[in-house]
Amino acid sequence: MTREILVLYYSRGGHTAQLARLIARGIEEVPGMRARLRQVPPVAPVTEVAQPPEPADGAPYVDKQDLAECVGLAMGSPTRFGNMAAPLKHFLDSTGAEWASGALEGKPAALFTSTGTMHGGQESTLLSMAIPLLHHGMLLVGIPFTEATLSITRTGGTPYGASHVAGAKADQPISEHERELARALGRRLADVARRLAEHA
Repeated sequence: MTREILVLYYSRGGHTAQLARLIARGIEEVPGMRARLRQVPPVAPVTEVAQPPEPADGAPYVDKQDLAECVGLAMGSPTRFGNMAAPLKHFLDSTGAEWASGALEGKPAALFTSTGTMHGGQESTLLSMAIPLLHHGMLLVGIPFTEATLSITRTGGTPYGASHVAGAKADQPISEHERELARALGRRLADVARRLAEHA
């Protein structure tokens, strides 16, 4: 039986989307697990034209049904002043019905982010995304230091989740260490989700 994990993200420059795909690869390295890639639409202070039902490129937009159908969640955002980006926060703020019904309770979750600089708020952004998931009753999965790469990376990667340093001009490719840690996070999330689903 194949089970799916929702890999949900918001991305402007494409770096967070690349991390999402790497985490999805890690998820699918675990037997019986599959990734469902979805993104949140952009938001604006004033809506002039409605967003099309599907984005011009990248993964389809998320639907609340994706939350209910998947056995776990990997969620990512670029940092905005040490916090998640507004479109992801906007989506999370709309999940009151899922909170009330317990749709996410007991499911594992993992986090990822991308910043322009090494000290641009990676860990605080990951923690900001964790707070609403804790309110939903989700079980947070990070990257343990048993992943040797976490101790030697000179780019992104934290125990709170996968991360990438894109550079001030957003021109830095994802490093080999960042790739390894993103895939490791996907594998760990999928393994935990599979174990929980088998014993539910």
